[in-house]
This record gives sequence, structure tokens and C-alpha cells, in this order.
Amino acid sequence: MSEYTAEVLWLRGEQDFLGNRYSRRHLLRFDGGVEIPGSSSPHVVPVPMSDIFAVDPEEAFVSSLASCHMLWFLSIAAKRRYCVDRYCDAATGIMERNEAGKLVISVVTLRPEVQFSGASMPTHAQLDQMHHQAHDECFIANSVRTEVRCIPIYTAPEGQ
Repeated sequence: MSEYTAEVLWLRGEQDFLGNRYSRRHLLRFDGGVEIPGSSSPHVVPVPMSDIFAVDPEEAFVSSLASCHMLWFLSIAAKRRYCVDRYCDAATGIMERNEAGKLVISVVTLRPEVQFSGASMPTHAQLDQMHHQAHDECFIANSVRTEVRCIPIYTAPEGQ
């Protein structure tokens, strides 16, 4: 068993909390010492109560799925002796109402674009299999009910 921690800190200061006129900006702290500004999404709580320059929970959710998938993919590629030079994923999440009328992130779509170098290059079929395995191994994807789709972007000719 492993335990992971994150600290979330919000301070009211002089803001009008009871009048619902307070900033949703807060601080996210992680065990390695990294601090990231957080906020509600401006799609949920209007500016100026939300900070468009901070990470909102919905973005963090999408990025955690994309990051976990990438880390597993890199591990799998290295074990198969494929040299990855670049991995970029423009992941998206869709928020909509579920059957119970609750807002949920219903679908997260990963769009990984991977560039390789070296003598050994995976085919499209091998890339698909590695992405499928990465999805199966991802701790975050295995922890959520959200549908997670992976649509790889192929930049090299088949087999190259």
C-alpha cells in the first residue's frame, strides 16, 4: 500500500464570504515541495471569483489521466527497446450531466503524439497495443468511472 498526499490551502482574508463574493483561488501543495495556484473553473464560477490562470479541478483530473497514461506508455516503450524522443498529449475532458442529472466529467480523450528515433520503430499496430496496455495499467484510469479514450496521432509512416 502507498499513500499520496496533497495539501489544499484557501484563506478568506477580508473577502465577503457570507455574501458569496470570495475568490476561489487557492494553493495546491505537493509532497515534493511544488506549489501550484488552484481555482474553480471559470466555466463553473464566473471571473473574478475564479482565476483563469490557475489550475482548476477539472483540468487537474484530465491532466492526471494523461500523465499516468504517458508514464506507463514510456515505461512500456523503454522495455520494448523503442526510443521515445517526444510525447505530447492534447487531452480533453467533457463535462455534462449524467443519468441522475449530476455534472460529471463523462469522457476524457487522450490524443498522444509520440516521436521515436533509432533502429527499431514500432508499427501502428504495436503503438496501438502499447497505448492499450498503458491504459490497462494506469492507476488513475483504473480508479474512475469516466470513460477514457485514447486516440493516438501518428506522425511517421507505418513501420518507421
